[in-house]
Amino acid sequence: MLSKTVNFKRAGALLGEAFKELWLPILTICFILAIAKITTYGGLTNAMGEGISKTGKVFPFLSPILGWIGVFMTGSVTNNNALFAPIQASVAPQVGTSGALLVGANTAGGAIGKLISPQSIAIATAAVKQVGKESELLKMTLKYSVGLLIFWCIWTFILSLILS
Repeated sequence: MLSKTVNFKRAGALLGEAFKELWLPILTICFILAIAKITTYGGLTNAMGEGISKTGKVFPFLSPILGWIGVFMTGSVTNNNALFAPIQASVAPQVGTSGALLVGANTAGGAIGKLISPQSIAIATAAVKQVGKESELLKMTLKYSVGLLIFWCIWTFILSLILS
């Protein structure tokens, strides 16, 4: 018995129901993580990092934008970090700044991108029974997202100058 109301048989049934409902998101996350590992182990992360490092000392300003775009595409800060944090970390020494700063900027940009992520907007409108009003919510959140992103880009650039 797991609790007063849930025994092992019921827990198994609940787990089965949850898996039926969540199999597609689980599969999606697994594929994104697989792509992230393949790019890292295959050397693509370093190759992309070398290309991105050509931006030089300006890259820390652009670093949060990569996270912002990553979360817009994947809908998840975790998936964004799996894909782009290794790139940020590999670029840092090439542009003469802290890897922790750029990975943190990637995460911050991702959190800011969550405001405009299509998945987040769809969930938000569904939760408050406003399906069909996604464009209104996007218009409202976009200005805050861009404003915060600009602030974070400037802040990351200033910190990179201090830490280099």
